[in-house]
Amino acid sequence: MAKLMSVHHLALTVTDVDRSVPWYARVLDLEEVLRREEPDTGLRKVVLRSAGDEFSVVLVQHADTGRRGFDEHRAGLEHVAFRVSSTAELAEWEARLAEFGVSYLPTAPSRTFEGSMVVVFRDPDGIQLEIWADPEL
Repeated sequence: MAKLMSVHHLALTVTDVDRSVPWYARVLDLEEVLRREEPDTGLRKVVLRSAGDEFSVVLVQHADTGRRGFDEHRAGLEHVAFRVSSTAELAEWEARLAEFGVSYLPTAPSRTFEGSMVVVFRDPDGIQLEIWADPEL
């Protein structure tokens, strides 16, 4: 059987793509490459791509805006972790988050993978995001 190679894209449901797209583009340095809107259903999707075309984040807004906010304690998405190559790069990300006024928890050891370090923050809908560095060998 063919093996999975990587994650192609990550789709996140947001309450307002007009608020979330600029945030993800600015804070995570993603570029908008596609926008699709379906007036008959109210569905709105925006595809954002990483600078190296390594992955895409798709922000999806459904017509039902009466949804409860994000909660990693309910079944579904727990969080999303983006990898960087070193703890020095984590420091650069901390500076970037501070520059854009994003609240975050400073670099700390992962409680899941020994030796990994992580910076934790949330998007405008409260979805938990992480910048992650594996142990440097």
